[in-house]
Amino acid sequence: MKKIEFVGTLFTGEGEGKKFLEQPWVDAQIQEKLGFKAHSGTLNVRLSKDTTKLRELLVKKKTLEILPSPGYGRGLLFKAWIAETECGIVVPQVEKYPDNMLEVIAPFNLRERFQLRNGSQIRIVVAI
Repeated sequence: MKKIEFVGTLFTGEGEGKKFLEQPWVDAQIQEKLGFKAHSGTLNVRLSKDTTKLRELLVKKKTLEILPSPGYGRGLLFKAWIAETECGIVVPQVEKYPDNMLEVIAPFNLRERFQLRNGSQIRIVVAI
């Protein structure tokens, strides 16, 4: 399995990730494809300039997908790790989604688990 390392800075999103994760069809697909029930909400990471270009590799791989219900867009799913703790990455496939951003999901609140706050630097390893 090939892995890519991303480095970024945490920031507060607009709450769209939480709305997406609360959809029963999204929850079911994450459990089926990543093997865990995601905590409500995502950890928003703004990628460093060095790793933004690596994000294109994720989009090209498309290993796992969240197939949408009407009115929603697709999302790509990837297994990932923060400090050797398993989590996941969701890459929304919607127009105008920033190419320098990742949304991290886990079965628990990542901010609380790792005592993170806006501006914290984080390293994420993603399986492709």
